Amino acid sequence: MKAWQLTGVDEPLARIERDDPRPGPGQVLVDVRAAGICHSDVGFIDGTLTPMLAGLPIVLGHEVAGVISQIGAEVDGFAVGDRVVISGPAEHSPGWSADGGFATVCLAHASGLVTLPNAVDFVQGATATDAGQTAYGAVMRIGGLREGERVGIVGLGGLGMTGARIAVLCGAQTYAAEPRRDVWPLATERGVIDIVEDTRQLAKLNLDVIIDFAGFGTTTAAAISAVRMGGRVVQVGLGVNQATISTAELVYKEVTLRGSRGGHRRDVAAVLDLMAKGDLVIHATTVGFDQIPDAVQMLKNGNVVGRIVAEIG
Repeated sequence: MKAWQLTGVDEPLARIERDDPRPGPGQVLVDVRAAGICHSDVGFIDGTLTPMLAGLPIVLGHEVAGVISQIGAEVDGFAVGDRVVISGPAEHSPGWSADGGFATVCLAHASGLVTLPNAVDFVQGATATDAGQTAYGAVMRIGGLREGERVGIVGLGGLGMTGARIAVLCGAQTYAAEPRRDVWPLATERGVIDIVEDTRQLAKLNLDVIIDFAGFGTTTAAAISAVRMGGRVVQVGLGVNQATISTAELVYKEVTLRGSRGGHRRDVAAVLDLMAKGDLVIHATTVGFDQIPDAVQMLKNGNVVGRIVAEIG
């Protein structure tokens, strides 16, 4: 197998070659066809999120779609040749707690697999495992968004753009805050009613829910300030690790503030269903396996609209 491995903080990804791993009980080996590159990968490399990894060295890549090539003992419900995406479980999550998908093959637990519908290609399947499930979990499960509610999406990166589209599909009146005007037309095409540059400008809209996909501290505080009395704020983004908020506003307005780490298999399945129906397409730029380190740098520099996915194999 070929892979890109993280060996240390602020170290460039190292290209390695070694024997393919063999699946143990309950495991399968997946020939990777597409691996999404996430801003979390930037954080793993620069030290911001490195403590969340099980250890170093590790092959990154936690958005994985591919084809099962080998099956270990005690695996039911899957066969060699099945198209799948990998969705955990947390104790063996590729790219976090075990070697991931920046490789030609990847080990996965069968309990974390979700069948990839034939109508969904591998690139879209890879985006569903993180951008899709994280956005869906934040908007629908943690945010509890209901049809007819008014929602504000903070940050129109890959996650936020996806969250905005999911909110629109839910039947919510969807607004957004994003300083980069170049992404506004894409959001409008996906059904966002209006976009402002600063989160505090959302206050005039009397929003029921604000979901912060940026997480730069000031955005968290602004979301609490902007949401309606008794409203809900969901924190997803980790642009910085700490935020200073007005506890006076939090208490006086009786705002509910909840964190949303990611999603579950059922969230991935729901996203894939929307994709298979043609209702949801996650905007993605593709690169090759050899371009993965460059793509991580592009993401770090803010030069990516939507998601970026490596096509492998």
